[in-house]
Amino acid sequence: MIKINYSYLALLFVLVSMVGCNKDDDAPPVPKPRDRGPEAVRAQEEIEAFLETHFYNYDEFLSDPENFSIKFDTIAGENSDKTPLIDQVSYKEVQDLIDPSVVYKLYFLTVREGAGPKPHFSDNTISTYEGRRLNLELFDNSVQPVKFHLVRDSNNQAIIRGLQQVLIEFGTAGAVHENPDGTLSFEDYGIGVAFIPSGLGYYQSPPMGIIKPYDQLIFSFELFDSEITDHDGDGIPSYMEDLNGNQYLGDDDTDGDGIPNYLDDDDDGDGRLTRDEIIIHEDGTLEFPDKNQNGIPDYLDPEI
Repeated sequence: MIKINYSYLALLFVLVSMVGCNKDDDAPPVPKPRDRGPEAVRAQEEIEAFLETHFYNYDEFLSDPENFSIKFDTIAGENSDKTPLIDQVSYKEVQDLIDPSVVYKLYFLTVREGAGPKPHFSDNTISTYEGRRLNLELFDNSVQPVKFHLVRDSNNQAIIRGLQQVLIEFGTAGAVHENPDGTLSFEDYGIGVAFIPSGLGYYQSPPMGIIKPYDQLIFSFELFDSEITDHDGDGIPSYMEDLNGNQYLGDDDTDGDGIPNYLDDDDDGDGRLTRDEIIIHEDGTLEFPDKNQNGIPDYLDPEI
Protein backbone atom coordinates (compact mmCIF):
# COMPACT_ATOMS: atom_id res chain seq x y z
CA MET A 1 0.00 0.00 0.00
CA ILE A 2 1.22 3.50 -0.77
CA LYS A 3 -0.05 6.72 0.77
CA ILE A 4 -0.36 9.78 -1.47
CA ASN A 5 -1.13 13.40 -0.75
CA TYR A 6 -2.87 14.75 -3.84
CA SER A 7 -1.87 18.30 -2.97
CA TYR A 8 1.50 17.43 -4.52
CA LEU A 9 0.11 16.52 -7.93
CA ALA A 10 1.83 18.42 -10.73
CA LEU A 11 1.95 18.43 -14.49
CA LEU A 12 4.81 16.53 -16.04
CA PHE A 13 7.11 18.71 -18.12
CA VAL A 14 10.23 16.73 -19.01
CA LEU A 15 8.16 14.03 -20.73
CA VAL A 16 5.95 16.54 -22.50
CA SER A 17 6.38 16.99 -26.22
CA MET A 18 5.78 20.65 -27.01
CA VAL A 19 5.40 22.25 -30.43
CA GLY A 20 6.47 25.71 -31.45
CA CYS A 21 9.71 27.52 -30.65
CA ASN A 22 11.16 30.86 -31.57
CA LYS A 23 13.54 30.41 -34.46
CA ASP A 24 17.08 31.62 -33.89
CA ASP A 25 18.42 32.96 -37.17
CA ASP A 26 21.97 32.39 -35.93
CA ALA A 27 21.40 28.76 -34.99
CA PRO A 28 23.11 26.11 -37.12
CA PRO A 29 20.89 24.22 -39.58
CA VAL A 30 19.13 21.20 -38.13
CA PRO A 31 20.57 17.96 -39.57
CA LYS A 32 18.23 15.87 -41.68
CA PRO A 33 16.63 13.14 -39.53
CA ARG A 34 17.98 9.62 -39.92
CA ASP A 35 15.99 7.09 -41.90
CA ARG A 36 13.51 5.56 -39.47
CA GLY A 37 13.81 1.99 -40.72
CA PRO A 38 17.53 1.44 -40.05
CA GLU A 39 17.26 3.49 -36.88
CA ALA A 40 14.52 1.16 -35.59
CA VAL A 41 16.83 -1.82 -36.18
CA ARG A 42 19.67 -0.13 -34.30
CA ALA A 43 17.36 0.80 -31.43
CA GLN A 44 16.10 -2.77 -31.07
CA GLU A 45 19.65 -4.13 -31.03
CA GLU A 46 20.70 -1.69 -28.30
CA ILE A 47 17.67 -2.41 -26.14
CA GLU A 48 17.99 -6.18 -26.52
CA ALA A 49 21.69 -5.99 -25.64
CA PHE A 50 20.75 -4.17 -22.44
CA LEU A 51 18.04 -6.70 -21.63
CA GLU A 52 20.43 -9.61 -22.14
CA THR A 53 23.09 -8.20 -19.81
CA HIS A 54 21.04 -6.62 -17.00
CA PHE A 55 18.60 -7.69 -14.32
CA TYR A 56 16.30 -5.92 -11.90
CA ASN A 57 15.96 -6.43 -8.14
CA TYR A 58 13.13 -8.94 -8.34
CA ASP A 59 14.25 -10.61 -5.09
CA GLU A 60 13.55 -7.39 -3.19
CA PHE A 61 10.06 -7.16 -4.68
CA LEU A 62 9.25 -10.70 -3.60
CA SER A 63 10.42 -10.04 -0.04
CA ASP A 64 8.89 -6.56 0.43
CA PRO A 65 6.54 -5.48 -2.39
CA GLU A 66 5.12 -2.52 -0.46
CA ASN A 67 8.48 -0.81 -0.05
CA PHE A 68 9.93 -1.59 -3.42
CA SER A 69 11.87 0.60 -5.83
CA ILE A 70 13.08 -0.75 -9.18
CA LYS A 71 16.84 -0.91 -9.61
CA PHE A 72 18.95 -2.31 -12.46
CA ASP A 73 22.40 -3.85 -12.43
CA THR A 74 24.75 -5.74 -14.73
CA ILE A 75 24.83 -9.54 -14.68
CA ALA A 76 28.42 -10.15 -13.59
CA GLY A 77 30.46 -11.29 -10.60
CA GLU A 78 28.24 -11.99 -7.60
CA ASN A 79 25.21 -11.25 -9.81
CA SER A 80 26.16 -13.76 -12.49
CA ASP A 81 23.31 -16.09 -11.51
CA LYS A 82 20.59 -13.45 -11.85
CA THR A 83 17.80 -13.86 -14.40
CA PRO A 84 18.33 -11.44 -17.32
CA LEU A 85 15.59 -9.00 -18.21
CA ILE A 86 15.27 -10.52 -21.68
CA ASP A 87 13.77 -13.62 -20.02
CA GLN A 88 11.22 -11.56 -18.04
CA VAL A 89 9.97 -8.91 -20.44
CA SER A 90 7.04 -8.93 -22.84
CA TYR A 91 6.70 -6.87 -25.98
CA LYS A 92 4.06 -5.42 -28.26
CA GLU A 93 4.38 -4.27 -31.85
CA VAL A 94 3.78 -0.55 -32.38
CA GLN A 95 3.63 1.10 -35.78
CA ASP A 96 5.59 4.26 -36.49
CA LEU A 97 3.22 7.17 -37.10
CA ILE A 98 5.59 8.96 -39.50
CA ASP A 99 6.64 5.91 -41.52
CA PRO A 100 3.91 3.24 -41.21
CA SER A 101 6.20 0.66 -42.81
CA VAL A 102 8.29 0.69 -39.62
CA VAL A 103 7.04 -1.47 -36.75
CA TYR A 104 8.80 -1.44 -33.36
CA LYS A 105 9.14 -4.19 -30.77
CA LEU A 106 8.26 -2.23 -27.65
CA TYR A 107 9.57 -4.18 -24.66
CA PHE A 108 8.11 -3.80 -21.18
CA LEU A 109 8.57 -5.45 -17.81
CA THR A 110 5.56 -6.29 -15.68
CA VAL A 111 6.58 -6.25 -12.04
CA ARG A 112 2.93 -6.11 -10.97
CA GLU A 113 0.09 -5.80 -13.46
CA GLY A 114 -2.27 -3.82 -11.20
CA ALA A 115 -5.66 -5.06 -10.01
CA GLY A 116 -7.73 -2.11 -11.24
CA PRO A 117 -8.96 -1.21 -14.74
CA LYS A 118 -6.45 -0.40 -17.46
CA PRO A 119 -6.49 3.16 -18.83
CA HIS A 120 -7.54 3.88 -22.39
CA PHE A 121 -4.85 5.19 -24.71
CA SER A 122 -6.36 8.71 -24.51
CA ASP A 123 -6.90 8.92 -20.74
CA ASN A 124 -5.02 10.88 -18.11
CA THR A 125 -3.13 8.79 -15.58
CA ILE A 126 -1.65 9.39 -12.13
CA SER A 127 1.82 7.92 -11.76
CA THR A 128 5.25 8.23 -10.27
CA TYR A 129 8.12 7.64 -12.65
CA GLU A 130 11.85 7.50 -13.20
CA GLY A 131 13.51 8.08 -16.56
CA ARG A 132 16.97 6.81 -17.51
CA ARG A 133 19.15 6.41 -20.58
CA LEU A 134 20.39 2.92 -21.44
CA ASN A 135 23.61 3.66 -19.55
CA LEU A 136 21.32 4.03 -16.49
CA GLU A 137 22.02 7.76 -16.23
CA LEU A 138 19.01 9.36 -14.53
CA PHE A 139 17.51 12.29 -16.45
CA ASP A 140 14.24 12.81 -14.58
CA ASN A 141 12.04 11.37 -11.88
CA SER A 142 9.14 12.17 -9.59
CA VAL A 143 8.53 10.41 -6.28
CA GLN A 144 5.28 12.36 -5.97
CA PRO A 145 2.48 11.38 -8.37
CA VAL A 146 2.06 13.44 -11.52
CA LYS A 147 -0.67 13.59 -14.12
CA PHE A 148 0.27 12.09 -17.47
CA HIS A 149 -1.67 13.22 -20.53
CA LEU A 150 -1.61 10.15 -22.76
CA VAL A 151 -2.65 12.21 -25.82
CA ARG A 152 -2.32 15.89 -26.59
CA ASP A 153 -4.63 18.14 -24.62
CA SER A 154 -5.70 21.77 -25.21
CA ASN A 155 -2.26 22.91 -24.02
CA ASN A 156 -0.57 20.65 -26.59
CA GLN A 157 0.91 18.41 -23.90
CA ALA A 158 1.37 14.67 -24.16
CA ILE A 159 3.83 12.02 -23.06
CA ILE A 160 5.93 10.15 -25.59
CA ARG A 161 4.15 7.41 -27.53
CA GLY A 162 6.31 4.58 -26.22
CA LEU A 163 5.36 5.27 -22.61
CA GLN A 164 1.72 5.79 -23.56
CA GLN A 165 1.61 2.40 -25.27
CA VAL A 166 3.09 0.63 -22.24
CA LEU A 167 1.00 2.33 -19.55
CA ILE A 168 -2.20 1.06 -21.16
CA GLU A 169 -0.97 -2.51 -20.64
CA PHE A 170 -1.14 -2.06 -16.84
CA GLY A 171 -3.98 -1.84 -14.35
CA THR A 172 -4.52 0.95 -11.88
CA ALA A 173 -4.89 0.34 -8.14
CA GLY A 174 -7.29 -2.37 -7.09
CA ALA A 175 -8.40 -0.47 -3.98
CA VAL A 176 -8.26 3.17 -2.86
CA HIS A 177 -8.67 4.24 0.78
CA GLU A 178 -9.16 7.75 2.12
CA ASN A 179 -7.12 8.36 5.27
CA PRO A 180 -8.07 10.63 8.22
CA ASP A 181 -5.33 13.10 7.22
CA GLY A 182 -6.82 13.59 3.75
CA THR A 183 -4.33 11.42 1.89
CA LEU A 184 -5.27 8.46 -0.25
CA SER A 185 -3.79 4.99 0.00
CA PHE A 186 -3.58 2.70 -3.02
CA GLU A 187 -3.29 -1.08 -3.04
CA ASP A 188 -2.26 -3.47 -5.82
CA TYR A 189 -1.34 -0.73 -8.30
CA GLY A 190 0.60 -1.39 -11.48
CA ILE A 191 4.39 -1.41 -11.40
CA GLY A 192 6.42 -1.71 -14.57
CA VAL A 193 9.18 -0.59 -16.88
CA ALA A 194 9.10 0.57 -20.49
CA PHE A 195 12.15 0.16 -22.74
CA ILE A 196 11.52 2.75 -25.43
CA PRO A 197 13.23 2.98 -28.84
CA SER A 198 13.99 6.50 -30.00
CA GLY A 199 11.34 6.31 -32.72
CA LEU A 200 8.69 6.03 -30.00
CA GLY A 201 10.48 8.64 -27.89
CA TYR A 202 12.13 11.89 -28.89
CA TYR A 203 14.04 10.63 -31.96
CA GLN A 204 16.32 13.44 -33.19
CA SER A 205 14.73 16.20 -31.06
CA PRO A 206 14.96 15.46 -27.31
CA PRO A 207 14.27 18.20 -24.77
CA MET A 208 17.30 20.11 -23.57
CA GLY A 209 19.26 18.21 -20.95
CA ILE A 210 20.88 14.82 -20.57
CA ILE A 211 18.92 12.98 -23.29
CA LYS A 212 20.79 12.78 -26.60
CA PRO A 213 19.31 12.53 -30.11
CA TYR A 214 18.32 8.95 -30.97
CA ASP A 215 18.66 7.81 -27.35
CA GLN A 216 16.79 4.70 -26.23
CA LEU A 217 15.07 5.32 -22.90
CA ILE A 218 13.98 3.41 -19.81
CA PHE A 219 10.96 4.51 -17.81
CA SER A 220 10.07 2.83 -14.52
CA PHE A 221 6.64 3.73 -13.17
CA GLU A 222 3.92 3.07 -10.63
CA LEU A 223 0.39 3.49 -12.01
CA PHE A 224 -2.19 4.50 -9.39
CA ASP A 225 -5.24 5.92 -11.12
CA SER A 226 -6.67 7.12 -14.42
CA GLU A 227 -9.47 9.34 -15.67
CA ILE A 228 -11.36 9.10 -18.95
CA THR A 229 -10.98 12.22 -21.07
CA ASP A 230 -13.39 14.09 -23.33
CA HIS A 231 -11.07 16.72 -24.74
CA ASP A 232 -13.68 18.69 -26.69
CA GLY A 233 -16.55 18.26 -24.22
CA ASP A 234 -18.88 16.85 -26.87
CA GLY A 235 -20.10 14.01 -24.67
CA ILE A 236 -18.07 11.32 -26.45
CA PRO A 237 -15.00 10.05 -24.58
CA SER A 238 -11.85 10.70 -26.58
CA TYR A 239 -10.97 7.02 -26.90
CA MET A 240 -14.25 6.47 -28.77
CA GLU A 241 -13.25 9.08 -31.36
CA ASP A 242 -10.50 6.83 -32.71
CA LEU A 243 -12.51 5.82 -35.77
CA ASN A 244 -9.74 3.89 -37.56
CA GLY A 245 -8.66 2.04 -34.41
CA ASN A 246 -4.95 2.89 -34.57
CA GLN A 247 -4.82 4.44 -31.07
CA TYR A 248 -3.83 7.78 -32.58
CA LEU A 249 -6.42 10.56 -32.62
CA GLY A 250 -4.70 13.05 -34.92
CA ASP A 251 -5.83 11.33 -38.14
CA ASP A 252 -9.56 11.04 -37.36
CA ASP A 253 -11.14 14.13 -38.97
CA THR A 254 -14.60 13.38 -40.35
CA ASP A 255 -15.36 16.83 -41.79
CA GLY A 256 -11.82 17.47 -43.06
CA ASP A 257 -11.54 20.86 -41.38
CA GLY A 258 -8.07 20.18 -40.00
CA ILE A 259 -9.38 19.66 -36.46
CA PRO A 260 -9.41 16.01 -35.37
CA ASN A 261 -12.70 14.75 -33.99
CA TYR A 262 -11.48 14.53 -30.40
CA LEU A 263 -10.90 18.31 -30.43
CA ASP A 264 -13.90 19.18 -32.66
CA ASP A 265 -17.32 19.75 -31.07
CA ASP A 266 -19.00 19.46 -34.50
CA ASP A 267 -17.45 16.30 -35.94
CA ASP A 268 -19.33 16.23 -39.25
CA GLY A 269 -19.28 19.99 -39.86
CA ASP A 270 -23.04 20.25 -40.37
CA GLY A 271 -23.42 23.24 -38.05
CA ARG A 272 -25.02 21.19 -35.31
CA LEU A 273 -22.99 20.30 -32.23
CA THR A 274 -22.02 16.66 -31.80
CA ARG A 275 -23.52 16.72 -28.30
CA ASP A 276 -26.91 17.53 -29.84
CA GLU A 277 -26.73 14.60 -32.27
CA ILE A 278 -26.15 11.88 -29.67
CA ILE A 279 -28.16 10.70 -26.68
CA ILE A 280 -26.51 10.65 -23.25
CA HIS A 281 -28.55 8.54 -20.86
CA GLU A 282 -28.76 9.23 -17.13
CA ASP A 283 -26.43 6.34 -16.36
CA GLY A 284 -23.79 7.81 -18.68
CA THR A 285 -24.23 5.33 -21.52
CA LEU A 286 -24.33 6.73 -25.04
CA GLU A 287 -26.69 6.16 -27.95
CA PHE A 288 -25.86 7.18 -31.51
CA PRO A 289 -29.01 7.75 -33.61
CA ASP A 290 -28.94 7.04 -37.35
CA LYS A 291 -32.07 8.74 -38.65
CA ASN A 292 -31.67 7.85 -42.31
CA GLN A 293 -30.52 4.28 -41.54
CA ASN A 294 -27.48 4.52 -43.81
CA GLY A 295 -25.08 3.02 -41.26
CA ILE A 296 -23.52 6.38 -40.39
CA PRO A 297 -24.48 7.84 -37.01
CA ASP A 298 -25.98 11.30 -37.21
CA TYR A 299 -23.06 12.99 -35.47
CA LEU A 300 -20.74 11.81 -38.28
CA ASP A 301 -23.24 12.30 -41.12
CA PRO A 302 -23.35 15.84 -42.63
CA GLU A 303 -26.58 14.89 -44.44
CA ILE A 304 -28.45 14.90 -41.12
